[in-house]
Amino acid sequence: MSSHALLQQIEALEQGVAQRDLEIGALRLAIDKLTLELFHLRRMRYGRSSEKVDSAQSAVKAPGAALVPKGEAGQAVQSAPVVDLEDDRHKRQAAACRTAPRQLPGHLPRQEVTHLPSPQCTCPGCGTALRQIGQDASEVLEYQPGVFKVMRHVRPRFACAQCHTIVQASAPSRPIERGLAGAGVITQVLVGKFCDHLPLYRQSQIYARQGVVVERSTLADWVAGAARLLQPLANAVRRYVLSAGKIHTDDTPVPVLSPGRGTTRTARLWVYARDDRPGGDASPPAVWFEYSPDRKGEHPRGHLAGFAGTLQADAFAGYVAAEFM
Repeated sequence: MSSHALLQQIEALEQGVAQRDLEIGALRLAIDKLTLELFHLRRMRYGRSSEKVDSAQSAVKAPGAALVPKGEAGQAVQSAPVVDLEDDRHKRQAAACRTAPRQLPGHLPRQEVTHLPSPQCTCPGCGTALRQIGQDASEVLEYQPGVFKVMRHVRPRFACAQCHTIVQASAPSRPIERGLAGAGVITQVLVGKFCDHLPLYRQSQIYARQGVVVERSTLADWVAGAARLLQPLANAVRRYVLSAGKIHTDDTPVPVLSPGRGTTRTARLWVYARDDRPGGDASPPAVWFEYSPDRKGEHPRGHLAGFAGTLQADAFAGYVAAEFM
């Protein structure tokens, strides 16, 4: 083979190597871009673990940039523009704050405070009487913590001058007999305990800061009294759930204080759900909860006494002996 042919073959091989390096550089840049996108999507779903994106994950090849051989691929990635997602998000938020008007909810009550200049009647420069030509108004969101009040029920007594009959209106009923708590206070205690997960001792401390001393034991009595009042509603939910042709059930462990031992023991909350909307059922869904101090099979069998239908549950042996299985 002549030297000219060898030179042509070497040149062709060099061009092939250069083309391969270009393809490898393009793949690396694509991988870097996909890595950054994956990182951004994970952070959007699971939250970020740091305030800034790592610079190695933020380096993205500029759109439309020329591809480079393998030896220069790393330098191209380092010299490419760095996209800081945090700064970009902050800039968008700042721009939105500048363009969008800040409006507070219209259903909130308004209290207007007028700030008059001093002096307000005469011009401070020449003493001439002033007249209003306009005004500037701005709104600020404020918060006033829950305020206690005392409802004083007065029942006047009336007497007949002729027959000496005494007439007086009946005393209004109370949520808890002979209790000092009204329906609003009891509702606040229940919402704080079961919706906001605020223990009773903390609620007692909060109320004490407002000058209302209510012991934790008293709050516990209020919760127990409210449970007795709501028992008919719980019974109605139970009847509705068990009237379905199919229900779902499961149990979950809950820690319960063990008096005298200074520790907790494991109790159970049994959940019975009625929801067949995926199967085309138009009946409203409902969930019924029942408590038991342990996980013995007698509890679900007692809960489901009289139920005739399909029970969807796990392989807990306590369901096996039930009549409906």
